Amino acid sequence: MPEHKWIKQLQLPEKLEKAAAAALRLVESEWAAVDSIAFANQRRILEAFQKVRLGEEDFQDSSGYGYHDRGREKLEAVFADAFQSEAALVRTQIVSGTHALTVALFGLLRPGDLLYCLTGEPYDTLQAVIGSLGSEAGSLHEWGINYRFHHPNAEGRIDPQSLDSTLRPKVAYIQRSAGYSLDRTALTEKELAELIAQARRLYPQAWIVVDNCYGEFVSDREPAALGADLVVGSLIKNPGGGLAPGGGYMAGRKELIHQIAARLTAPGLYGNLGATSGKRSLFQGIFMAPNLVSNALKNAIFAAAFFELLGYEVRPRYNEPRGDIVQVIILKSAERVERFCRAIQAASPVESHVTPVPGDLPGYRDPVIMAAGTFHQGASAELSADAPLREPYAVFLQGALTLPHALWATGQAALALESGDGP
Repeated sequence: MPEHKWIKQLQLPEKLEKAAAAALRLVESEWAAVDSIAFANQRRILEAFQKVRLGEEDFQDSSGYGYHDRGREKLEAVFADAFQSEAALVRTQIVSGTHALTVALFGLLRPGDLLYCLTGEPYDTLQAVIGSLGSEAGSLHEWGINYRFHHPNAEGRIDPQSLDSTLRPKVAYIQRSAGYSLDRTALTEKELAELIAQARRLYPQAWIVVDNCYGEFVSDREPAALGADLVVGSLIKNPGGGLAPGGGYMAGRKELIHQIAARLTAPGLYGNLGATSGKRSLFQGIFMAPNLVSNALKNAIFAAAFFELLGYEVRPRYNEPRGDIVQVIILKSAERVERFCRAIQAASPVESHVTPVPGDLPGYRDPVIMAAGTFHQGASAELSADAPLREPYAVFLQGALTLPHALWATGQAALALESGDGP
């Protein structure tokens, strides 16, 4: 791989500059594979735009009830094709990925039904929705909906063959990303396909629902193409392309989208209502999404190689298959985590002057520090670093609007660590 002449612009001391150059040489073939995936996804999304015959008039805002909003209908058709599914529900009224999952689960489950989480305990915020953290008002458990968790094995993998064949779940739930858990890794396309196939064999009566957050467009086949009935996510993550100001999506089988729409609006209204503004940004965001994911993956791969060369444990390693855009770097001290996050914040385009500190956040069990100098609040796919303050003190790095910015910020985080006590 030719030496990157721009590496001097990272303005790193000699030791870090040499490690960065070595990391870039290591990731050559991995970056090439990312480019190939991005091309395939970009072509599919382009064809989806052309299929709906998108025009300037489709960017117009709707108001009130939002009846006959053709732009909204075309946006949902584009998302359906982008996620290789039959139908989609894309709404700015959805406030987060957790909200999107909540709407989906309440739309599908009824009192007495069983929710079987195939990938262990989900994100802290979704556990509050399920009711597994206690007596949260309005949880699924409060409504008489039962839950079971299937845990990863000792190697941190989800073994499809060890699923409980005696259960009869209504929803078999899969969380593609590992969240803040270090007990397992994000599901690769191959692992996801095997898990979906086994769940289909064991639970033919169940709907297979995939939490797709951080995993969109990491491969050229989305979960619906692998056999999932429904995928759910946030627009301020991968599919928003860094341009969507908020919202969430569901994509999957038509009858499930229809059923969930009754929960989002009301029975009888379904997806026919929902005034939508800012559609230009939503369309442009999904169009730009493959590029954002490509940038994020390249920086994650670089960061894995770079920090491993510096002596830190990383998950996944630079040459291992990936299921999402998140790179885990184990720093082994709260003080290092804080230095890392503060460096990312200081290298951000927005609120670079702000110093992030750990704090209590709704839905999380431990104090969390978040660095996200992003154009949209909470849009961690732009570029962010966050971590719960608990052992072994791992930081979670993800996102990139542009690759040069992500590489610069990652270098600054390494510099901040180097100025302290090292790994």
